Amino acid sequence: MPAPLEPKARYHQRMQRVLDHIDRHLDGDLGLEALSRVAAFSPHHFHRQFSAIFDMPLYRYVQMMRMKRASWQLAYRPETVTQVAFDAGYEAPDSFARAFRQRIGQAPSAFREGPDWAAWAEALAPLAQARSKVMTPSFSTQDVTLRDTPDVPVAIMSHRGDPARLGETIRRFIAWRKASGLRPANHATYTIFHTDPEVSGPEDYHLDLATEIRRPLTAQDEGVTLGAIPGGRCAVLRVVGNSDDLRPAAEFLYGSWLPASGEELRDCPLYAQRLCFFPDVPEHEAITDLFLPLK
Repeated sequence: MPAPLEPKARYHQRMQRVLDHIDRHLDGDLGLEALSRVAAFSPHHFHRQFSAIFDMPLYRYVQMMRMKRASWQLAYRPETVTQVAFDAGYEAPDSFARAFRQRIGQAPSAFREGPDWAAWAEALAPLAQARSKVMTPSFSTQDVTLRDTPDVPVAIMSHRGDPARLGETIRRFIAWRKASGLRPANHATYTIFHTDPEVSGPEDYHLDLATEIRRPLTAQDEGVTLGAIPGGRCAVLRVVGNSDDLRPAAEFLYGSWLPASGEELRDCPLYAQRLCFFPDVPEHEAITDLFLPLK
């Protein structure tokens, strides 16, 4: 029987329940009364409790989560600006546009045409900091499985240089996939990590976006090359939730699991398979498998 949670852990668990509810109901009622019921706290005190833990008011957290989803929809999905505005809880596109510009620094239409990813990251940094208060990932050796994988032929679009510009490469990759009819539901999606920007420096950063492919490339496949993810034994760590930063998961595999496992590494890069994507699913339901190739 599991040991009972400490009072602080129980308290954070109730706040975690609120964040999960917000993730799942971004287009629903996320007012003080509704969310205080989710947390089982008095509405008279809940907004102060929330602000004290997350360093931001409840209404701002909700708005920032809606703006994050809206920005991903604008950058990576086909919804119209009007539909994105309605999804974000605004009754009129112009009020959404004013709020989006105030929060993100660009009008929605300008962001769709050419996102300023550096400004976007700065604008949403408080959101990541708030979520880390109760959503810090933790892993154990029981979370790692060993898997024999086959060779996977892939089409690759490489990103080289500043990680802050990765969003531009992702947009090109998604546009190419759509034009090629390579839907994620039928063609596995991978990210291959060749370098760590904290080691190599931003100018030498190298990451590949890849999708499973079962045909030769044609003249219409400009910007991609054929490659393969080599099969073999891998340690696999499943990451559920935000996958913007997989560094904690990678550090656990390299720093904790590997030394205790007795395994040795193959000369192949770490890679991830993206199984469920935000904003197609609520952020806390996104699923990514991280693969560490072994001898």
